[in-house]
Amino acid sequence: MPGRAADLIEIPDSLWQRADALDALRQRDIGRLFQLLRQYAGASQTRLAIACDMTQPKISGIMRGTARVETLEVFERIADGLSMPAHARIALGLAPGPAAAKLAELDIPSRNTRAALPAATVSGLLSPEAADSEEDESSVRRRTFVGLTGASLFSAILADTGRAESADAIESFAAVLAAYSPQTAAPDTPPDLSAIAAAVARAKRDYQACRYSDVTRGLPELLTRSQAACAILGGQDRLRACTLSAEAHHVAASILIKAGDQGLAWLAADRSMQAARESEDPVTIASSARIITHAMMNSRHYKAAASTASTLAARFDHDLSAHDPESLSVYGSLLLRGAIAAAQDHDRPGAYELLTEADEAASRLGEDRNLRWTAFGPVNASLHRVNIAVTLGDAGTALDVARTVDLAAIHVTERKASFLMDTARAFLQYGRHDRAYLALRAAEDIAPEDITGRPAARRLVRDLMATAPLSLQRQAEDFARRAGVTE
Repeated sequence: MPGRAADLIEIPDSLWQRADALDALRQRDIGRLFQLLRQYAGASQTRLAIACDMTQPKISGIMRGTARVETLEVFERIADGLSMPAHARIALGLAPGPAAAKLAELDIPSRNTRAALPAATVSGLLSPEAADSEEDESSVRRRTFVGLTGASLFSAILADTGRAESADAIESFAAVLAAYSPQTAAPDTPPDLSAIAAAVARAKRDYQACRYSDVTRGLPELLTRSQAACAILGGQDRLRACTLSAEAHHVAASILIKAGDQGLAWLAADRSMQAARESEDPVTIASSARIITHAMMNSRHYKAAASTASTLAARFDHDLSAHDPESLSVYGSLLLRGAIAAAQDHDRPGAYELLTEADEAASRLGEDRNLRWTAFGPVNASLHRVNIAVTLGDAGTALDVARTVDLAAIHVTERKASFLMDTARAFLQYGRHDRAYLALRAAEDIAPEDITGRPAARRLVRDLMATAPLSLQRQAEDFARRAGVTE
């Protein structure tokens, strides 16, 4: 057992607050950290060796730069031996206390105390050596861990009760979508369009932030209110109510697609398109066409989905005398949806033709903007290019494109999580299970509900668990257990 640094070395609390010490921790530069301990705490190599359960020559080599610390187990041992405070452990990329390690030794999963990976780690995962290196996987994993650029606390994963509530809320969609909701009585006061618009915007924001349980709790009532407003109001107010109803049903269909409910997703998408047509707004109609296309893809009607998206996008483009940024965003997003459908139909020329048109629209827009909740722009087009490449089985191309993406430029959490999962898919295709695992952990860190509640994500976790080499099997199984994925 290592000795405790408190018994051997007097480490002032101020050392763990120093900028140079924190920088050494973030860079995993243990040699520099040991030098600072010698300078400010009078720690000799012998005392450091005793505290960290190492030999003196090993400490000397680390301080001189001829040896490096690369494995998680050694980082944990050093952190424990030096009694690092929580913020220092986090800077090093570890859980804030040693309890998580003890639970792991006992094979007891910890829900809240593990070192979670931030999305920024993917930039390190996408180094060219991911595709070209001939090193064994354990070496890649050790180096990747050392190269991580920070850590954050793990967001709590949905509890079983949360999943039950979400299932109940999704079940309640059926009654509303089939128009036999108990809340059909005429209201005492006219519908408040401002309040409905605020609720729709909140649902859109929560969806894009991957707070799906929050969305599902409020959507049934919102759908009912928007439907009632369309039935009661007249004139311009009715047209506005229909636009809001189309958007609300669009969110409902998106949630149901993620939940894997094809029947209700179709019904919600159809309600969105009906309301859009009644709004008489071409941009709203084109926006709802996106969710119709998505619902068709979800039911594996890929050829029809690609044709629908392409035809409606062309009609939308032709009918407008000139695009503004909002219509251009919807037009480009519809093209991207069609490109993905074509890729899923294994239509490579069709996919890249639509993708090229979307790229042109993105260039005309000039930057990513979340107009009409599309998050469309040049970066978003690149994210879809990654998805299309991996769907067509071109893992190398997908990773090459992914390396050009700046995660900081992706401002919508849902899109960022999808990109991380597409990256994980590409790494699995390429046989780089370590990097697929780290990409999935990054996705879990920023969007836990995408991992725990989305069938496609759960299939990806299951694939990782089924194909991971023995060196990664334990981590993959722990990850799958946290996500609620079983064999």
